[in-house]
Order: sequence, then C-alpha cells, then structure tokens
Amino acid sequence: MLKLHFAPRTISVAVAIIMEELEIPYEAVRVDFAAAEQTKNDYRQINPKGRVPALETPEGILTETPAIIEYIAPGLVPEDAFAAAKMRELNAYLNGTMHPHHAHGLRGERWADEESSFADMKRKLPERMADCAAHLEEFLPSLPFETGKMAVVSDAYLYAVLAWLPGDGVDISHYPRLAAFQHQMNKRASVQAIFEKGML
Repeated sequence: MLKLHFAPRTISVAVAIIMEELEIPYEAVRVDFAAAEQTKNDYRQINPKGRVPALETPEGILTETPAIIEYIAPGLVPEDAFAAAKMRELNAYLNGTMHPHHAHGLRGERWADEESSFADMKRKLPERMADCAAHLEEFLPSLPFETGKMAVVSDAYLYAVLAWLPGDGVDISHYPRLAAFQHQMNKRASVQAIFEKGML
C-alpha cells in the first residue's frame, strides 16, 4: 500500500484528493509541522528535504507534488502532447510561482534573517497572490481540457492552492471562474473525503 506523508492544508492534500478520486488504497501519515516534525531525523530519513508530501511506494520514495501526482495518476495526464504540456505549464506555475509567494508570507525566515523583512513579505502577500489569481482567472478558459471535472491531475493541484487564498488575504469571489471551479470541486466525493479526514 502507498503511504502518504502529509500535513493538513499544505500542497500534499492534492495528492490525497487524487488518490481518493481514483480509490487508490493509501495510508495517510500526518507530519506535525507545529512540532517541527519535518525537521527531525526520523522524517529526514524519509524526505531529506524536510517537506511534504513524500510518498512511499513499492519502488521507493517519491517527493515533489508534480512528480507524485503523475506517478499515481498517469491516466489523468492528457494523451495529446499539447494538452499535457498545458497541464504541466499550469502545475509549474502553481509550484514555481504561486506556492513560493504563499510561503514567503508564512515562512519568511527561509529567505531572510531580519524580522522587518518577514513583516514586509507578509504585507506583500495579498497583492502577489491576487496577481496570481488574476492570471489564473484569465488563463483557465484557454486550456485545452475542461477544469473542475478531475480529468487532469492539475485540478487537484489547483484546488489545493486556491484553498490558501482566504488566509492570504484574497477573496476568491472576485475571480468568478476560480470560484466556479472551486465550487464544482467542493461537490466531489474525493474532496469531501479530504475534509472529513481533517486534511483540509
């Protein structure tokens, strides 16, 4: 059985949503960030990066969400090369742009040493995340696949990232397409299962 190391309300939830959607048996192992469990030796043996998710598989351990979600759900990667590339483009944006903006507001000590810098990054967070949301609002209709149907792995990834917006000071109702996508995903049994398990 696959073993998913996760922390609630982190990007690791995207992996869990896909496994619930596809009814893939897995064991969810919570990593306690409040106790800094991700920095301890036991977890570092699983993921030396000290991050989540980490997925234990029969072949070995996988880290990094974009790699994990394609491993567990190759059938949710479009067969058409261009559509697959657009899906990966979206995942790369979420992973390389939006996620770091979110993290700057929460964990400024990764990038700076001065307390004043932490506060400045936190103040900038709503503006940067709103910019990202505006980009996604414009970008989603141009994708060569329908979002919100869980036909592609990027749906779970996008859903997990959008869940951060309220805490980052962004009102999703200002972005009707994103709000509609989130509403559609909220109705899925896989997403409801994640909420019931306290993962999101």
